[in-house]
Amino acid sequence: MMAETVFSCVLLDSALNLDVGDWSVEGAQLGLPEVPVKISKHRLHGGKQQGVDLLTLENGEMQISLIPTRGMSIYEVRCDGYRLGWQSPVKEVVNPAFINAEQRGGKGWLDGFNEMLVRCGFEWAGHPCEEDGMLYTLHGRAANLPASRVTVEIDLAPPYAIRVVALVRESTFKCCDLELQTTLTLEPGSRHFHIHDRLTNLGDYNQPFQLIYHGNYSSPFLEQDAQFLAPVKRVTPFNQRACEGLAQWQRYAGPTAGFDEEVFLLECYADEQHRTLALVHNAAADLGVSLAYRTDQLPYLTLWKNTDTVRQGYVTGVEPGTCYPYPRPFEREHGRLAVLAAGASREFELTYGLLMDEQEVGIARQQVEAIQNGHPCEVITHPPRAGS
Repeated sequence: MMAETVFSCVLLDSALNLDVGDWSVEGAQLGLPEVPVKISKHRLHGGKQQGVDLLTLENGEMQISLIPTRGMSIYEVRCDGYRLGWQSPVKEVVNPAFINAEQRGGKGWLDGFNEMLVRCGFEWAGHPCEEDGMLYTLHGRAANLPASRVTVEIDLAPPYAIRVVALVRESTFKCCDLELQTTLTLEPGSRHFHIHDRLTNLGDYNQPFQLIYHGNYSSPFLEQDAQFLAPVKRVTPFNQRACEGLAQWQRYAGPTAGFDEEVFLLECYADEQHRTLALVHNAAADLGVSLAYRTDQLPYLTLWKNTDTVRQGYVTGVEPGTCYPYPRPFEREHGRLAVLAAGASREFELTYGLLMDEQEVGIARQQVEAIQNGHPCEVITHPPRAGS
């Protein structure tokens, strides 16, 4: 009889009416006393986070907190005393039951916005709008869809990888039938984690969709004179406000009272395998966060700069997507509204990493420069217009 090579456990499954409740497992329980892996699930209580599940992965180097109740968003990542995330005025991990997306003219999504990584989509994303009597609320419904199934796995042979595999479904009669299968992989001792998503149209008709990976970072990565770096082919201001900050679009201010957010639309160069890299690092270039992704899967990159006061959310967003965050009709007009054929799927792969010293930041900068390879960056001085 062959020995088992993978430990697997279903933590919740709506089809089976199954929820294991508070639960944990670690390497020693699996006969791996020297392997620093641990997975735990617990339920939050009190306030608007009542009933929210938090799933925590540990690999001896990093601790990643996932939110199955909120579309498998990542709440935060902790490593060596640093926190990858941000301080939103929203302090609780809000249960979707307390979110009214239609509030504030379709901006109710903001009532729960405090994650390090949140998906915007799937039927739509971007700024709210009305079209044909339909209110498309800010950034879609994905962040407020509880996962229908969550399974955890630990390989019992090197490299002893941890995986979380989950299903998130967005289904509305006569509108859409979309399913996201997401897999997050973390290896012991690593300061990188990998996300592999598959979005499938389960319906019988072609389905427009939008997907933006809204990754958010703050101090100590973000500070006065921190820098954003990517092999940028073209940068365009999102609106007139962004035009005013265009000269310093790659650099950040310190916390600034009354700061109005700036958004820049980027297209990036990639290598022969369509891979590209973006990073944010501090002023000393000895601490940073990197994001590797594929431009054939996510061709558009949005840079969100919100350097308001710390209490109001001092944060920057690095957001690869199938589109930009304009309202859905605007994206359709500009040819950026993707369509999934009936039964078809699209794959998305992203790797996030923490850069913990000058050498690691320097290597990432060199990788960006190698992709750029001396090619120019075109700077567009005005926002795109309707009808253009």
